[in-house]
Amino acid sequence: MKKNAPLAPETLAAQGLGWEDDETGAVIRPVHVSTTFARDENYELPDGRTYIRDASPALDQAESMIAALEGAEDAMVFSSGLAACMAPFHALQPGDRVVVQSGIYFGVPTWLAEFGNAHGLKPVFVPSGDEAALLAAIAEAPTALVWIENPSNPDLHVTDIAAVADATHKAGGVLCIDSTTATPVHCKPIEFGADIVVHSATKYLNGHSDVLAGALAVRDKTDFWERIRKHRYLTGPQPGGFDLFLLVRGMRTLFVRVERQSANAMKIAEFLEAHPKVTRVNYPGLTSHPRHDLAARQMRDGFGGLLSFHVAGGAPGALAVAKRVQVIKRATSLGGVETLIEHRRSVEPPDSPVADDLLRLSVGIENADDLILDLKQALDAAGS
Repeated sequence: MKKNAPLAPETLAAQGLGWEDDETGAVIRPVHVSTTFARDENYELPDGRTYIRDASPALDQAESMIAALEGAEDAMVFSSGLAACMAPFHALQPGDRVVVQSGIYFGVPTWLAEFGNAHGLKPVFVPSGDEAALLAAIAEAPTALVWIENPSNPDLHVTDIAAVADATHKAGGVLCIDSTTATPVHCKPIEFGADIVVHSATKYLNGHSDVLAGALAVRDKTDFWERIRKHRYLTGPQPGGFDLFLLVRGMRTLFVRVERQSANAMKIAEFLEAHPKVTRVNYPGLTSHPRHDLAARQMRDGFGGLLSFHVAGGAPGALAVAKRVQVIKRATSLGGVETLIEHRRSVEPPDSPVADDLLRLSVGIENADDLILDLKQALDAAGS
């Protein structure tokens, strides 16, 4: 991108780093779906690409955009958020100790509990809301990898990234942070010492509930990063060309979407906190959040579009509210332009620590007053 001065991330995202089609000058690059690339008469590869699994041109812009937005040296895109999450664990060695928060996106601790020992890993689980226990677990023994989620999903716990990064590096490990809920709009974990930033790109990066993708962004290219790249090459979890096209399209509106979602979420959180049938609201933007001050130091321009709240009456009370919403959609996932509500406990594994009175709300870009009125009528009617 031609520039007279360093450009703001909003500009980089909106212009897709300024990339254009080399042949036509089109401001939207073409969709690359070819799986293989022809050699010339000298059996040379004109563009150096052999096969889609390791050299798809569709990866180039998406990965460059994610690296730029996270302030990273490099990035890799995967076919799903879970594929991105699992890649660092597959790059570890048998016998490696890993410290992982529980009470986060269920796929990571569930995979480790089910398959971690079979892969020779030594997982240690610490509740996402207990930072003291997390730091103690890291310091207890040499640790290859620490995995945290910030803010955590669905309880919106906030972790001191710099403190955990310092403890991880002293233990000889790599700190991976799932920053899906914060997005690079609100937080850049690399600035606080994180080594690898993880995104379910299905969520806010794409933002339209029509792409399955994941991403990793790395502070510095290391041997461990190259092992992750080799894992991706040998196992093949790369997205197709059209999915990558849609991911880039989504990231071009990332800032305007997330800023609106965050503003809406703040209004809704304040409304919910005042409603008599809501016993607690989990949202780091509220001053009542136990780590609001830390969230304010680590996040900029808002606190994200995800929140959760606890409803009086336990699971029946929460399900009654979810049943009665009319504008908000009852669905899994988060980060799309439409607002979704979910009784998270209903879709978690049987041993999940998620409370059964909790509803998770992924706030979209609709009119906030419409969403508040919908929640009000559902809460008022539930249990009446």
